[in-house]
Amino acid sequence: MTQSQFSKPLIYMLIGSAIILALSLGVRHAFGLYLVPMSHEFGWGHNVFSLAIALQNLIWGAVQPFTGAFADKYGSKIVITVGGILYAIGLLLMSVSSTGFMLNVSVGLILGLALSATSFPVLLSAVGRAAPPEKRSLAMGIASAAGSFGQFIMLPSTLLLLQNIGWSAALIVSAILIAFIVPLAWMLKAPMYVAPNSQTSSSAPTLSFKQILNIAKAHKPFWFLSLGFMVCGFQVVFIGIHLPGYLIDHGFDATTGTVFLALVGLFNIFGTYGAGWLGGKFSKPKLLMGLYALRGIAIIAFLALPLSTWTIYSFGVIMGLLWLSTVPLTNGIVANMFGIRYLSMLSGIVFFTHQVGSFFGGWLGGVNHDMTGNYQAVWMISIALSVLGVLVHFFVDEKAVVHE
Repeated sequence: MTQSQFSKPLIYMLIGSAIILALSLGVRHAFGLYLVPMSHEFGWGHNVFSLAIALQNLIWGAVQPFTGAFADKYGSKIVITVGGILYAIGLLLMSVSSTGFMLNVSVGLILGLALSATSFPVLLSAVGRAAPPEKRSLAMGIASAAGSFGQFIMLPSTLLLLQNIGWSAALIVSAILIAFIVPLAWMLKAPMYVAPNSQTSSSAPTLSFKQILNIAKAHKPFWFLSLGFMVCGFQVVFIGIHLPGYLIDHGFDATTGTVFLALVGLFNIFGTYGAGWLGGKFSKPKLLMGLYALRGIAIIAFLALPLSTWTIYSFGVIMGLLWLSTVPLTNGIVANMFGIRYLSMLSGIVFFTHQVGSFFGGWLGGVNHDMTGNYQAVWMISIALSVLGVLVHFFVDEKAVVHE
């Protein structure tokens, strides 16, 4: 493989990964549209649905390092296959969930487990292992960007389903679509990249899981990177789940919130691809500092300006460009620090902190709304966390700690 081209197995892997991410994240991205109709039908406060989503994110993050370690050892295909089956089962159970307990089991537990096997840490790690180092950030950006297209497509599709057949039947349709993940998993067959004429791979000792974990544990920039990713999780889940309800509170209809989220998904395509491309040319920690700073500025502007369809959709465009642009950069830094052999596991550890942030972003949004009737406190927390996101990346160094 030349430095300017991807191999055919890697291209097939990129296509498969993109479609799987489009399905997995597209369906999940639309969960915020179910908050109001399910809460109204069963007489729940926003906190019931928010807690289930928060549990989903916490379980997703807690099991992600173990899912990643299993994928590192036994391969991504089997992990993604099991994840696709669990995802379909979870959606079917969600479609008949009439109590908070059932919602926590389906949305929280089962879908949390499923997402740990069908989202960025496992899929981007598989792509990262198969790509040459000089193209790794770009390959991750391509998979992320193409996967983001599913977020754009699924939102208007889900709204149409909700309006025409109801929320329960819409979830059944989503489960059928998710089932396609199972056969798509077998497109991920590209082997691990080995540099031409490389002598280090055969002569260097292979580190064990315990050894690589001890190295990561002692490496402070790894934990600063993880802390920064927690900021990302808080912001995207709070906005993704609660902004449609926030807009309804301010007199806008469900379509406005759907268009907002669709714009996030659409411009996320350009944001993630652009971040992957820029990450191959410039300092990834500095790019992340810029992304978090721009997020904070965008949130401040959104809250300060009069609320209108123009400001809502503009906020959707800007947030879309910044939405998951952190993912290829963060995973790329982990790969640079520790190599690619245990990338799924180590990315999973970083992702756990992202999901801790996601838990609080989703849950506190519902608590804040039920207690005060608004989201003002959580908006302020989101702005403060943007400042934290900038500061911690001053201490992130992407230099190699493990040389493969």
